[in-house]
Amino acid sequence: MLTVTVDGVPLHYRDEGKGPPVLLLHAFALNGRAFDPQVKALSGRYRFIIPDLRGFGESALGDGPTEMSRIARDALALLDALNLDTAVVGGVSMGGYAAMALLREDAGRVSGLVLMDTQATADNAEGKAQRETNAKLALEAGVEPIIQAMLPKLLAGRPDSPVAQEVAALMRQASPAGVAAALRGMALRPDSKDILARYAGPALVVVGEHDALTPVAKAKEMAGLISGARLEVIPGAGHLANQELPERFNAVLDSFLTSLHGPSA
Repeated sequence: MLTVTVDGVPLHYRDEGKGPPVLLLHAFALNGRAFDPQVKALSGRYRFIIPDLRGFGESALGDGPTEMSRIARDALALLDALNLDTAVVGGVSMGGYAAMALLREDAGRVSGLVLMDTQATADNAEGKAQRETNAKLALEAGVEPIIQAMLPKLLAGRPDSPVAQEVAALMRQASPAGVAAALRGMALRPDSKDILARYAGPALVVVGEHDALTPVAKAKEMAGLISGARLEVIPGAGHLANQELPERFNAVLDSFLTSLHGPSA
């Protein structure tokens, strides 16, 4: 198992494939296995660096809320450990928040930005309160109530579909403490519209057509802030487009990465 230790916290990651490096940050309550469809399809042309974010998968948690800036610094430490000066940085949902936080920490390390089913705005008071309620629920009752509440909002398809079962299985690997720390960390994140407006590199914004949590309007807002950003809507997908309709998503991602690096052998 590959691990990097950051501030005494061991963090698990995958390093698979050959080609230009692509760092991918997973969504809330999932883990790095959520990107299996991308690794399977595209690792012949790209090198995927995929951490389990702290508190999820096989990564330890550490102390306090899992703030997005903390995840960003973990990711930068991983790039340092792998002697990578730059990488394409992408994130889904919470991973998108962390990707924007990484941009704020050190934009020079980002050779391309991929924001997937996420948003640049901070939580309002109601949103923060709901995250705290859910954090307490996770600590008191475990992750299952969180899964049952979230799953219908994550996918456009049936809640008993194979992909829904896969998503639920990934979420069940999360610890209550990891879930609570991430919820509290997301509530603390700042608005990121300013950092997107300053970003001058290539960017791809992807959103599922039926994303109920961070809808198409949010994606259009982010794409409008970044000069020259590409906006792609995945027809028929919900909030986890990369898992729900991977073939359509992979074609969009591959096209963007090819535009940066050219076709690989």
